[in-house]
Formats: sequence, structure tokens, C-alpha cells
Amino acid sequence: MGANGIESDIRDRHLNAHERATANLEFAGWIDGETYAGTDQFAPRDPVTDDPIVDVAMCTSTDVDTAVDAAWDAFDDEWSTAGPADRAAAIREWAGVLADHLEELTLLESLDTGKPIGDARGEVEGMIRTLEYYASLARTQRGAHVPTGEDVHLYTRHEPFGVVGGIVPWNFPAWVAAWKLGPALAAGNTAVLKPAKATPLTTIRIAQLSKAIFPDGVINVVPGSGAGVGGAIADHDGIRKVSFTGSSAVGRQVMERAAETVTPVTLELGSKSPFIVFPDADLDRAANAVADGIFYSTGEICDAFSRAIVHEDVYDEFLDRFLEIARSHVIGDPLDPETTLGPLTTASQYETVSEYIDTGQREGATLAFGGGRPDDPDLEDGWYVEPTVFTDVTPEMRIAREEIFGPVQTVLSFSEYDEAIEMANDTEYGLAAGIGTERTSLAHNAAADLEAGVVYVNEYGPILPDAPYGGVKQSGVGRDLGEEALDHYRQTKTVYTNIDEPSL
Repeated sequence: MGANGIESDIRDRHLNAHERATANLEFAGWIDGETYAGTDQFAPRDPVTDDPIVDVAMCTSTDVDTAVDAAWDAFDDEWSTAGPADRAAAIREWAGVLADHLEELTLLESLDTGKPIGDARGEVEGMIRTLEYYASLARTQRGAHVPTGEDVHLYTRHEPFGVVGGIVPWNFPAWVAAWKLGPALAAGNTAVLKPAKATPLTTIRIAQLSKAIFPDGVINVVPGSGAGVGGAIADHDGIRKVSFTGSSAVGRQVMERAAETVTPVTLELGSKSPFIVFPDADLDRAANAVADGIFYSTGEICDAFSRAIVHEDVYDEFLDRFLEIARSHVIGDPLDPETTLGPLTTASQYETVSEYIDTGQREGATLAFGGGRPDDPDLEDGWYVEPTVFTDVTPEMRIAREEIFGPVQTVLSFSEYDEAIEMANDTEYGLAAGIGTERTSLAHNAAADLEAGVVYVNEYGPILPDAPYGGVKQSGVGRDLGEEALDHYRQTKTVYTNIDEPSL
């Protein structure tokens, strides 16, 4: 209900969209090529209206066992003997089917996460491009001949682990599912994937759309809780590799549980990413880059530019431009193409972000813009936060050190190059960083000095499947994407063959 107790147009639109997006579909586990109902159900909630979208089967650790068994059967019976060309063809065919269902998947993604419909479409397209990229890489994998003496033929070969596990975050469910499945399948593995409980719908649907393309059991999706399903994947003795994207706190738990079975892990975790604005920067470009990096996806992005570190000579001018962009955002219904900022995805995240905004004010930072809910009764049931900008921020403040995961920008100042680099690196995280400058030498030197796995110059993104993505320090270990990601889904075997002198 809206403020006057009358059904709003937005609620009507969303309830109709729920029915349209889920009609004739069953959202449950996907195991061994079939829908798999758990023992209980849960319902992800629409972040715009706080209504349940559809019932989803709640799987358990026992269901993870079933999925792992199915994945091993598929690996042993068919997938391990599928050649690179066969794997490439299957992944490419699947990407084509997903492209045919682009609008369906876009609607599910928007309803589940609260992303503006255009952003959701772009991320589904990113998922498809990622799978197409790994379809191409499947045929390019090579071992190596190692030159040695004439009496030894020495070579290496790359082999899949067998069954791998993936745990997908709630902020980019479709796209990151492809980050896990693309390289895993291209390298020859089968997979057991857990979508986030808050946003499971697209991950389940893309698995359903793989029917008859892959052998049954190659792709398995097990929705459920982090403790019940995620924990079971992390320490399962039948899963030979685990890839997790999410918070640093949960990532540490995954690493600890995987250590029990000495299972290798890839972890892409939190951040407090800086963007340094040097005095020669094109301030329009810099302000847009920082804004894209903190307001896209309502700031629920792992590499959000949540710290703008601005040279004192251009601080006021940069701030004027940045505030103008913040004011220009259209907060509204994500299904409206004009909307540029949707709600936060969950009620708990709304509470977290609201608490940090209160904390910033208590710490003495100046709330230069935003900080509240939009003044629109049609949006009162959603988890909306205005674009928020804090100035007079000092590096020791919690809002400058801790990951907020919302549309909250902190703006700090510096005077010297070394001060900017020290301030940027003074964090436990190291996922991404940004640089605003028109000087090539400054850009390359800063890129080398910043402690981050990804550095953007004068822009935010784009994130392309061609390049590795991941962080340093407590932002994780290993890399998603790029050719390098294949190395995380395969093992290298060295073969020594002794060769005798030829004789007849």
C-alpha cells in the first residue's frame, strides 16, 4: 500500500511483472538436468514493493550431496571425454539460447535485484558475452613441451579438477554466474552452483535453459541458505575447487572450511576503492567516472569508488561537478526506462547503509547531499536511499575505511602525490582503484604504485571478459575472467617419458 492506503501504480506494475516473469516456471534446484524440489521453500522479495516474487525451493546440504554425485556421474560418463571443440560448441549454443531469452532474463534480474531495467539488460548481455568468450577459449588451451636432454621427452598437460563449486553474490547474480561457469566448463569441469538466497531467479533460469545442450549433471544449481548450502559446497570432499564472490567476512569462512579438505579457492571479496583526482584531470570525466563507480547499481558493487581523493587545487570545482551529477539521478521504479537509481536489494542492506550515513554524521563529516529516502509516497515500501555525499572526511573515519555497499560517497583531499598514494593504499582492501589525469606518465606511475588488482584510468569500467578481475590483500585471492581464470579450473600434470637410443 502507498501512504494513503491505495494500491500504487508501481505496485500494480510489479505484481503484474511478477506474474509475467514467472508464469509456467518452477523455481527450484536444478540437478542432473531436471528441476529438483527441496524440502522447504522461501520467496525472494521485490526490493521496490517488498512483496514476495515467487516461491523457490530451499535446498539443504543433503541436496548438495545429490548435486555433487550427479556432477561426478556427468563428468565420468561424458563430459571428461568431450573434446575442446565439443565443449566450445555447447557453451556457444547455450549463450545463443540465453540471448534468445534476453528480455525474460532481464526482467527477472531487475525484479530480483532492483536494478534499473537498462542496467539489468546490460548485465545479462555481459553474462552472454562472458560465455561466448569462454566458448572461444575452450579450443585454445595448450600444454607445453619442455626442452631437455635427448633421452627424455618432457611435456605438460592441463586437466580439469572434475567437480567444482561456485557461490554467487546477490548483487550481480546473472553476470557472476557466468564468471564461474564459463571458465569451469571451458576447462572441462562440471559444476555445482549456489545462487544468493536474496536473488536466485536468473541463476536458476539460465540453468533450466541449458537443458539438452549439456549432458545432464554438467550444470547443477542448488538454492538455499549460506550456512546450509554454501557451507556444504565449501567443505564438500567431492568438490575439488571452490570459487566465491561476496563479502570478506564470509570469504574467510569459505577459505577456512575449504582448508579442511585442502580445496583450492578463488575469492573475490570486498573493497574500499579509491579514485585519485590529480590537479591536471579533466574534471568532467573524473566526476562522471567517480559517479559511475559509486551510483551504478545503487553502489552495491564490489569495486565501488567509495573514496574520492581529490587534489586541493581542484577540490571545490570537482565537488561542484560531482554534486550536480548526484542531483541529476532519477530515483524511481526500475521498470521505468527513465530511472537511473533503483532501491537497495534487501532490507538488511538498507539498514546497513542507513546506519553508516548516521555514523558519518556522528563522526563529524559534512553531509553535503542526500542521506535520506526519496520524497515519493509510491516508493515508500522500497529500500531506497538517495545518492549521498560526505565532505570534510578524514581517513580514520569509519565511512572512509569500511565497505558501505551503497550509494554513499566520501570526498577527501590531498596536496602531494605521495600523500595521495599513501591515502589510497591505507586500507585492508585492494580490489580496484581509479586515476583521473591527462598525463600518461602520471597514470602509469600511479597505476604501478596503487595496491589494487584492477586500475581504471579516467573511467569506471567497463569490465570485459578478456581481462582478469580480482583483488589483493583482503579483497581476495585468485582471479575471475580472462585467460588466467582457466588456470584456476584446471591442474597441470608433468609427464616424463624416457627415450632409449633408437635401434633396429
